[in-house]
Amino acid sequence: MGILKGWGIKPDEIDEILSSRPSLRGILMGFIAEYKISELWFNDKRISNLVRYKNHDRTSLGDFGFSYKGENITVQVKSLQTNSIRRTASGLEGKFQCDASDKRRVKLPNGEEIETTCLVVEGFDLLAVNIFQFSNRWEFAFAKNADLPRTKSRKYTPAQQQYLLATLVRITLPLQDPFRAEPFGILDEIVAERHKRQQDNVSSKGAP
Repeated sequence: MGILKGWGIKPDEIDEILSSRPSLRGILMGFIAEYKISELWFNDKRISNLVRYKNHDRTSLGDFGFSYKGENITVQVKSLQTNSIRRTASGLEGKFQCDASDKRRVKLPNGEEIETTCLVVEGFDLLAVNIFQFSNRWEFAFAKNADLPRTKSRKYTPAQQQYLLATLVRITLPLQDPFRAEPFGILDEIVAERHKRQQDNVSSKGAP
Protein backbone atom coordinates (compact mmCIF):
# COMPACT_ATOMS: atom_id res chain seq x y z
CA MET A 1 0.00 0.00 0.00
CA GLY A 2 1.34 3.42 -0.94
CA ILE A 3 1.67 6.21 1.61
CA LEU A 4 -1.03 8.44 0.06
CA LYS A 5 -3.45 5.52 -0.10
CA GLY A 6 -2.63 4.56 3.46
CA TRP A 7 -3.34 8.11 4.62
CA GLY A 8 -6.53 8.33 2.59
CA ILE A 9 -5.23 11.38 0.71
CA LYS A 10 -5.79 12.07 -2.99
CA PRO A 11 -3.18 13.74 -5.25
CA ASP A 12 -5.40 16.81 -5.74
CA GLU A 13 -5.70 17.16 -1.96
CA ILE A 14 -1.92 17.04 -1.62
CA ASP A 15 -1.71 19.71 -4.30
CA GLU A 16 -4.13 21.92 -2.37
CA ILE A 17 -2.18 21.44 0.87
CA LEU A 18 1.13 22.29 -0.78
CA SER A 19 -0.34 25.31 -2.57
CA SER A 20 -1.48 26.83 0.72
CA ARG A 21 1.65 26.10 2.80
CA PRO A 22 4.89 27.62 1.44
CA SER A 23 6.99 26.32 4.34
CA LEU A 24 5.89 22.75 3.60
CA ARG A 25 6.72 23.24 -0.09
CA GLY A 26 10.20 24.36 0.89
CA ILE A 27 10.81 21.28 3.02
CA LEU A 28 9.49 18.94 0.34
CA MET A 29 11.51 20.72 -2.37
CA GLY A 30 14.69 20.04 -0.38
CA PHE A 31 14.00 16.31 -0.15
CA ILE A 32 13.00 16.09 -3.81
CA ALA A 33 16.19 17.94 -4.78
CA GLU A 34 18.28 15.33 -2.95
CA TYR A 35 16.44 12.57 -4.79
CA LYS A 36 16.75 14.30 -8.16
CA ILE A 37 20.46 15.08 -7.88
CA SER A 38 21.30 11.48 -7.10
CA GLU A 39 19.26 10.42 -10.13
CA LEU A 40 20.59 13.06 -12.54
CA TRP A 41 24.26 13.35 -11.53
CA PHE A 42 25.33 10.73 -9.00
CA ASN A 43 24.00 7.75 -10.95
CA ASP A 44 27.16 7.84 -13.05
CA LYS A 45 29.75 5.12 -13.64
CA ARG A 46 32.49 7.49 -12.48
CA ILE A 47 30.89 7.61 -9.02
CA SER A 48 30.79 4.68 -6.62
CA ASN A 49 29.81 3.92 -3.01
CA LEU A 50 27.12 6.61 -2.94
CA VAL A 51 25.72 7.14 0.57
CA ARG A 52 22.98 9.51 1.67
CA TYR A 53 23.64 10.59 5.26
CA LYS A 54 20.85 10.71 7.81
CA ASN A 55 19.19 14.07 8.40
CA HIS A 56 20.60 16.04 11.35
CA ASP A 57 23.54 13.65 11.67
CA ARG A 58 26.13 16.03 13.08
CA THR A 59 28.95 13.54 12.53
CA SER A 60 28.47 13.76 8.75
CA LEU A 61 29.98 16.63 6.81
CA GLY A 62 27.35 16.75 4.06
CA ASP A 63 24.16 15.27 2.66
CA PHE A 64 25.90 12.71 0.41
CA GLY A 65 29.20 10.92 0.27
CA PHE A 66 30.74 8.96 -2.61
CA SER A 67 34.01 7.82 -4.12
CA TYR A 68 35.44 9.54 -7.19
CA LYS A 69 38.76 8.45 -8.71
CA GLY A 70 39.71 6.82 -5.41
CA GLU A 71 38.90 9.87 -3.28
CA ASN A 72 36.08 10.26 -0.76
CA ILE A 73 33.87 13.25 -1.61
CA THR A 74 31.21 14.92 0.54
CA VAL A 75 28.35 16.97 -0.92
CA GLN A 76 26.02 19.59 0.55
CA VAL A 77 22.70 20.16 -1.26
CA LYS A 78 20.90 23.51 -0.94
CA SER A 79 17.89 25.05 -2.70
CA LEU A 80 17.20 28.47 -4.16
CA GLN A 81 14.76 30.60 -2.16
CA THR A 82 11.71 31.26 -4.33
CA ASN A 83 10.94 34.66 -2.78
CA SER A 84 14.48 35.90 -3.50
CA ILE A 85 14.28 35.51 -7.29
CA ARG A 86 14.25 38.62 -9.46
CA ARG A 87 14.83 39.37 -13.13
CA THR A 88 17.86 41.44 -14.10
CA ALA A 89 19.13 42.95 -17.34
CA SER A 90 21.32 39.88 -17.88
CA GLY A 91 18.98 37.13 -16.67
CA LEU A 92 17.86 36.00 -13.22
CA GLU A 93 19.31 36.16 -9.75
CA GLY A 94 18.34 34.76 -6.38
CA LYS A 95 19.74 33.63 -3.06
CA PHE A 96 20.01 30.43 -1.08
CA GLN A 97 20.67 29.61 2.56
CA CYS A 98 24.08 28.02 2.98
CA ASP A 99 24.15 27.15 6.65
CA ALA A 100 23.41 24.41 9.18
CA SER A 101 19.89 23.79 10.46
CA ASP A 102 20.87 24.75 14.00
CA LYS A 103 23.79 26.06 16.03
CA ARG A 104 26.47 23.50 16.85
CA ARG A 105 30.07 23.43 18.03
CA VAL A 106 32.57 23.20 15.18
CA LYS A 107 36.32 23.00 14.89
CA LEU A 108 37.93 25.46 12.49
CA PRO A 109 40.89 24.49 10.30
CA ASN A 110 43.16 26.48 12.66
CA GLY A 111 42.08 24.28 15.59
CA GLU A 112 39.80 26.85 17.27
CA GLU A 113 36.34 25.69 18.37
CA ILE A 114 33.23 27.91 18.22
CA GLU A 115 29.44 27.63 18.24
CA THR A 116 27.84 28.68 14.96
CA THR A 117 25.25 27.93 12.29
CA CYS A 118 27.84 28.75 9.60
CA LEU A 119 29.26 25.94 7.52
CA VAL A 120 33.01 25.57 7.75
CA VAL A 121 35.53 26.06 4.98
CA GLU A 122 36.84 22.58 4.08
CA GLY A 123 33.95 21.07 6.07
CA PHE A 124 32.64 19.42 2.89
CA ASP A 125 33.90 19.24 -0.70
CA LEU A 126 31.15 20.04 -3.20
CA LEU A 127 28.10 22.31 -3.00
CA ALA A 128 25.09 21.53 -5.19
CA VAL A 129 22.38 24.19 -5.44
CA ASN A 130 18.92 23.23 -6.66
CA ILE A 131 17.91 26.01 -9.09
CA PHE A 132 14.60 24.50 -10.21
CA GLN A 133 12.78 27.77 -9.44
CA PHE A 134 14.76 29.66 -12.08
CA SER A 135 13.34 27.72 -15.02
CA ASN A 136 10.95 25.07 -13.63
CA ARG A 137 13.44 22.39 -14.67
CA TRP A 138 15.46 20.12 -12.42
CA GLU A 139 18.86 21.76 -12.79
CA PHE A 140 21.70 22.22 -10.32
CA ALA A 141 24.61 24.60 -9.93
CA PHE A 142 27.85 23.28 -8.47
CA ALA A 143 30.70 24.97 -6.61
CA LYS A 144 33.79 23.96 -4.68
CA ASN A 145 33.61 24.63 -0.95
CA ALA A 146 36.86 26.62 -0.99
CA ASP A 147 35.48 28.98 -3.68
CA LEU A 148 32.35 30.02 -1.76
CA PRO A 149 32.06 33.47 -0.12
CA ARG A 150 33.01 33.89 3.53
CA THR A 151 30.82 35.33 6.26
CA LYS A 152 31.08 39.04 7.03
CA SER A 153 29.17 38.76 10.30
CA ARG A 154 30.67 40.87 13.09
CA LYS A 155 29.84 38.08 15.52
CA TYR A 156 33.12 36.55 14.41
CA THR A 157 36.66 37.84 14.48
CA PRO A 158 38.45 38.43 11.14
CA ALA A 159 40.50 35.30 11.85
CA GLN A 160 37.32 33.26 12.32
CA GLN A 161 35.54 34.78 9.29
CA GLN A 162 38.09 33.35 6.87
CA TYR A 163 37.09 29.82 7.95
CA LEU A 164 33.29 30.30 7.90
CA LEU A 165 31.05 30.36 4.82
CA ALA A 166 28.44 33.07 4.25
CA THR A 167 24.99 31.93 5.33
CA LEU A 168 23.16 33.65 2.45
CA VAL A 169 24.69 33.37 -1.02
CA ARG A 170 23.73 35.07 -4.30
CA ILE A 171 23.45 33.02 -7.48
CA THR A 172 22.57 34.01 -11.05
CA LEU A 173 21.35 32.52 -14.30
CA PRO A 174 23.36 32.41 -16.53
CA LEU A 175 25.71 30.99 -13.92
CA GLN A 176 28.75 32.97 -12.85
CA ASP A 177 31.86 31.91 -10.93
CA PRO A 178 32.18 29.99 -8.73
CA PHE A 179 29.10 28.11 -9.96
CA ARG A 180 29.12 25.62 -12.82
CA ALA A 181 26.42 23.57 -14.56
CA GLU A 182 28.12 20.19 -14.02
CA PRO A 183 30.17 18.72 -11.15
CA PHE A 184 32.86 16.64 -12.79
CA GLY A 185 35.28 19.44 -13.64
CA ILE A 186 35.15 20.52 -10.00
CA LEU A 187 35.60 16.95 -8.79
CA ASP A 188 38.69 16.60 -11.00
CA GLU A 189 40.11 19.77 -9.43
CA ILE A 190 39.44 18.48 -5.91
CA VAL A 191 41.20 15.19 -6.67
CA ALA A 192 44.16 16.96 -8.31
CA GLU A 193 44.56 19.32 -5.35
CA ARG A 194 44.53 16.42 -2.88
CA HIS A 195 47.13 14.52 -4.87
CA LYS A 196 49.33 17.61 -5.02
CA ARG A 197 49.09 18.10 -1.25
CA GLN A 198 49.96 14.46 -0.71
CA GLN A 199 52.99 14.76 -3.00
CA ASP A 200 54.07 17.98 -1.28
CA ASN A 201 53.80 16.29 2.13
CA VAL A 202 55.90 13.35 0.94
CA SER A 203 58.50 15.71 -0.55
CA SER A 204 58.71 17.80 2.63
CA LYS A 205 59.13 14.71 4.80
CA GLY A 206 61.87 13.42 2.52
CA ALA A 207 63.75 16.72 2.41
CA PRO A 208 67.06 16.79 4.36
